[in-house]
Amino acid sequence: MTETVVGVGAGAESTDSTDMVLNIGPQHPSTHGVLRLRLVLDGERITQAEPIVGYMHRGAEKLFEVRDYRQIIVLANRHDWLSAFANELGVVLAVERMLGMEVPERAVWLRTLLAELNRVLSHLMFLGSYPLELGGITPVFYAFTERESVQQVLEEVSGGRMHYMFNRVGGLKEEVPAGWTGRVREAVAAVRAGLPRLSGLVLGNEVFRARTRGVGVLESAVVRDYGVSGPIARASGVDFDLRRDEPYLAYGELGDVLRVATRAEGDCLARFEVLLDQTENSLDLADACLDRLARLPAGPVNQRLPKVLKAPEGATYAWTENPLGINGYYLVSKGEKTPHRLKLRSASFNNIQALGELLPGTLVSDMVAILGSFFFVVGDIDK
Repeated sequence: MTETVVGVGAGAESTDSTDMVLNIGPQHPSTHGVLRLRLVLDGERITQAEPIVGYMHRGAEKLFEVRDYRQIIVLANRHDWLSAFANELGVVLAVERMLGMEVPERAVWLRTLLAELNRVLSHLMFLGSYPLELGGITPVFYAFTERESVQQVLEEVSGGRMHYMFNRVGGLKEEVPAGWTGRVREAVAAVRAGLPRLSGLVLGNEVFRARTRGVGVLESAVVRDYGVSGPIARASGVDFDLRRDEPYLAYGELGDVLRVATRAEGDCLARFEVLLDQTENSLDLADACLDRLARLPAGPVNQRLPKVLKAPEGATYAWTENPLGINGYYLVSKGEKTPHRLKLRSASFNNIQALGELLPGTLVSDMVAILGSFFFVVGDIDK
């Protein structure tokens, strides 16, 4: 695009200039990984923005087709490495639905508990790292202190710190260790006690509020057009949460505890506040699950499966409310031990597309604040 610049002063002449095309990424500290943004600038103002993905593409959906139903869990585990348990859950729910399998009640409540603990871990990562994008170094240390309390109990039960591999078709890998639920309650209490310190440090900072309030306003119409979901959508007033609106696991029995946090502003500050509110509610849900587990009689946490597991011919779609938004699996089976097709709908992929609508008209300095407030994981985009 060529424009005419009119000079000022005696003897000034008009000159032609072209808009600057600026690449942010694919290797750049503000892109959270190998994401590339192609920006067209008029001075410091962005006139066009195009998110370009695929630099980390691993072809998980094709790899699913050559793994059996036990093996695909390890692949699905990894696309959003902050939400490993939730990723596993989508796969096993889809396969169990195809099989018409009933999961033991104890496994249902344990899965719900673990899903909420995983949500807390994911949210705390962004609650700490987002201020870091804007120059605030201290909050990430507080956030990681709280994360470690939850990280320890998840590592104890599964053996892994990131990739838990604790879900199985028909339930969970094994019963939790003796005394584990008591240690979970202590971890939940520790995080709940530490959250006010983190939120006060960030939300009480006038520089943070100045950099985020009224910046990067995402309209609800854009949310719906692009299929944006999760905390980002709810911060723009789109009141939708699968845990409440299409309950799965034990969420149908937790309606009196589950609160769906929303904001109307749709700016960077609203997205941060929704994430904080959701973290607090996940702690409440975890406590409610622990109360229910304490009342449940001892029982199995999985179903006995055949040596070779085959899903019947047909198709199904299972979706869950992952920490970053809607995560869906479309499973097509031809009656074999491997899926014929397994299509993954990941939250970050849809969410990041809205940047093409949101960034034009904003300043480059605000772009970093906006990008960080989208709370994405690049593996969840590129799969």
